[in-house]
Amino acid sequence: MTRKSFTLCLAAVALALAALPAAAKPNLTGTWKMVPAKSDFGAMPAPTSYEQKIEHNDPDLKVTVAQKGARGDQTNEFNYNTKGKETSNTMRGSALKSKAKWQGDVLMIDSKLDIQGNVVSIADSYELAPDGNSLTVTRKMNTPNGDLNVKIVMEKQ
Repeated sequence: MTRKSFTLCLAAVALALAALPAAAKPNLTGTWKMVPAKSDFGAMPAPTSYEQKIEHNDPDLKVTVAQKGARGDQTNEFNYNTKGKETSNTMRGSALKSKAKWQGDVLMIDSKLDIQGNVVSIADSYELAPDGNSLTVTRKMNTPNGDLNVKIVMEKQ
């Protein structure tokens, strides 16, 4: 193959790749309920029930979390922007600042929670199973009292 032919072939491949549409990101919309046997809350007490209702119209993402357990019943609503724009929410009356972005097919949400001057860093990853029927949220928290890791596996209802 001559150098000119190789260059033309390379240019054709580059144009063909540029013409391909960007891969669609997973849509996380749905009602998701925790599967206790597949979830792990580490040192924290596991809730007796945990549900996320997600409304996802990229880049807008609204997550409503309802859980029941030893720490009482809680419902929190969070709004995110999946293009990395910082969003502000509250959690148990404390300020929560977050940035969400896609890393491949995994949605990463990095948050800072200010609890009476103590900052807790929270890194969540949302990964949808290929069949679209289960969603795994892996959470890493850095707190003044140490690090915590949580894995919540949920099934679509």
